[in-house]
Amino acid sequence: MEKTLNRVELKGRVGADPKISQMEGGVSIIRFSVATHEAYKGKDGLYKEETTWHNVAAWSSKNIPDFSKVRKGVFVDLIGKLRYFKYVTKNGEERFSSEIVALKMSLPENC
Repeated sequence: MEKTLNRVELKGRVGADPKISQMEGGVSIIRFSVATHEAYKGKDGLYKEETTWHNVAAWSSKNIPDFSKVRKGVFVDLIGKLRYFKYVTKNGEERFSSEIVALKMSLPENC
């Protein structure tokens, strides 16, 4: 049987100050967005830059830095996995979403 792999690597800037929540048992979870940029040459021959926003979630662990250092504008380097989930809105509509669950994350030394 062939091995499968669900791995995401992102390097980008935090888009807004994160939301930190306490879970049962004292575990903390942080949720934030990360912007990545890609430059490419368009059909018109001009260079363009495209920004992609990624939703990220991380649980407190030895591979995740102090949450207080994660804030808007900080550069993050993370490795994680892609997770899809389904939820129902207050109006009863079924929606789908995705996020990257960070398994390892680092910040610049001067943070």
